[in-house]
Amino acid sequence: MRRAASDQVRQRLADLIAWWESCAARSGVTLDNNPSVGNKVGGLTTIYEKSLGAVAKGGSSPLVEVLDYAQPVEGPGLVFMDSPGYDPVSVTGQVAGGCTLVCFTTGRGSAFGFCAAPSLKIASTSELYARMEEDMDFDAGQVLEGCDIDEAAADLLAEIVAVASGKPTKSEAQGIGEDEFNPWNRSGVL
Repeated sequence: MRRAASDQVRQRLADLIAWWESCAARSGVTLDNNPSVGNKVGGLTTIYEKSLGAVAKGGSSPLVEVLDYAQPVEGPGLVFMDSPGYDPVSVTGQVAGGCTLVCFTTGRGSAFGFCAAPSLKIASTSELYARMEEDMDFDAGQVLEGCDIDEAAADLLAEIVAVASGKPTKSEAQGIGEDEFNPWNRSGVL
């Protein structure tokens, strides 16, 4: 909320959160639970905790807009799109909103790939990258191993530019992603 670029953006985000809290309550659940087995095994205790990681990945840019699911992104800057945490549904909405290259971070090794837009998979640990090298496009864990963060960022940017310029991601090279297109059915995915 503190990063909202305007009072209107802040209020839109607050209204959206309030709506989801109400929706969850009608379903008999709360937003501070953690329904994913993988998240629990990975050490996360709540979905709020996971969301803090997502906020950190957004850097320090101001939040300039809050969009509905699949609503087109019309300008530059950090944008929040209302979508569930289920990867195929979330990315489907992002691509429908105009995303042309997905930078997909994974800590547990999601084999997600998306045929509608290149999906560059970023492993959060070198152990994960080594274990799934055939499916991971970039080892961000190298920073934890002592690599300079600016050097790693430059390498990641170079990989993003290469993929945006036509280099196939590992998912594309393997033909993975045909089954990932999944529009949001709000009653089926919270």
